[in-house]
Amino acid sequence: MKKNRIYNLLLIASMPFLLVSCFAAKDYQKPEVLEETHFRTDQIAKDSTSLAQLSYQDLFTDSILQDHINTALKNNIDIRVALQQIIAAEAYLKQGKAGYLPSLNANAQWTHQELARNSQFGSFFNGALDQYELSAGLSWEADIWGKIRSQKRAFEASYLQSVAAHKAVKTRLIASVANIYYQLLALDEQIKITEQTIENRQNSLSTTNALKEAGNLTEVGVQQTEAQLYTAQAILVDLQKQVRLLENSMSILLGEAPQFIPRSALSEQQITTELKTGVPAQLLSNRPDVIAAEMAFRNAFELSNVARSNFYPSLTLTANTGFQSLDLSELLDANSLFANVVSGLAQPIFNKRQIKTQYEVAQAQQEQARLRFKEAILQASKEVSDAMYAYQAAEKKQILKQKEFNANQKATDYSEELLNNGFANYLEVLTASENALNSQLGMIDAKYSRLKAVVDLYRALGGGWQ
Repeated sequence: MKKNRIYNLLLIASMPFLLVSCFAAKDYQKPEVLEETHFRTDQIAKDSTSLAQLSYQDLFTDSILQDHINTALKNNIDIRVALQQIIAAEAYLKQGKAGYLPSLNANAQWTHQELARNSQFGSFFNGALDQYELSAGLSWEADIWGKIRSQKRAFEASYLQSVAAHKAVKTRLIASVANIYYQLLALDEQIKITEQTIENRQNSLSTTNALKEAGNLTEVGVQQTEAQLYTAQAILVDLQKQVRLLENSMSILLGEAPQFIPRSALSEQQITTELKTGVPAQLLSNRPDVIAAEMAFRNAFELSNVARSNFYPSLTLTANTGFQSLDLSELLDANSLFANVVSGLAQPIFNKRQIKTQYEVAQAQQEQARLRFKEAILQASKEVSDAMYAYQAAEKKQILKQKEFNANQKATDYSEELLNNGFANYLEVLTASENALNSQLGMIDAKYSRLKAVVDLYRALGGGWQ
């Protein structure tokens, strides 16, 4: 009979462990949310290496730009906030790793009670009772259903998400600094051309006034020359305003107050690195924002495991030991020593639907995280495709803008020669001159667009954080 009881107790005690294989936490598997055929990456040659694997010092050879990027990486507010997020996530990660350990508490207590003298205890203790206690308590929960393991993995995913988010901030910051820097160089070049144009048109205005006084030109030609001068001066005002606003924006990226931004010249910018995207399977592997989105999904997946485990019983073990005495002088006596051990199996039955609600919410949040992961991949693949096509388009446009400027410059020279020989009117000269200025400014824009396309491709592939 005793043997049967022992067998029954062992069977009951082992039931949770026998059910583990049926209800244990699920293992994470990366979801497949996009096929590589959707990347549209046929514009630039693929290789086993990728542009994203280059350090920004190797891609951007301008030493002044490198200094600005270094300053931004050190002082930028978003970077510093992201670092604090990593520190917070690391603290939770340490907590998750300690989840398997028991909890230990120490207690020192003095209790004084005033008892009714006519009560049983009051008459025995003369109406008052003092008790002194020094004790320690230990509690531990068995990880039968993988709850503690899932919590640990959730914290790990959250930590990796914060690290990837920090890398994503670095990538965006480097691209933003480089883009603004190149835009400032382009504006400097346009300002130089516009100032030269203003000087030439001031000279032309003096010439037209002289021609009018000599009777060789009407007031119409004078007014048209003057209008062209005002047009160039207005362009200069707009360009100078853009420079000031961009310098202020750049200063904020550098973590500094608005100030002048030191820089070189547009003509000195040479990016000779061969642009390669890597094989399709690697295209988004360096994108930290995609990695962060996947870690967010993994965190939600593990938390749904935790919510599922709450449906099943928990096995806990608690132990307390210490000294109790009615007399402080005898507190540490051997006869004051006490101890107790309690083990229990608790199964939730009815708790106002809280466990089921938590599980349903966890499942919904997991699906939201999966959709956000898919969205991140879709957006990343779009940015890669956009950047590669923009680079090719910028190269073609730069060639065409150069041809356009050459043609307009020749038209200006020819019209001035014809005017001097009496075969053209002054309006043709003004029109050719205006077209030459616009095409020269457009040619600088095309140079900037090509540099910007390289920066955008670098960022789209996840470069800069290595």
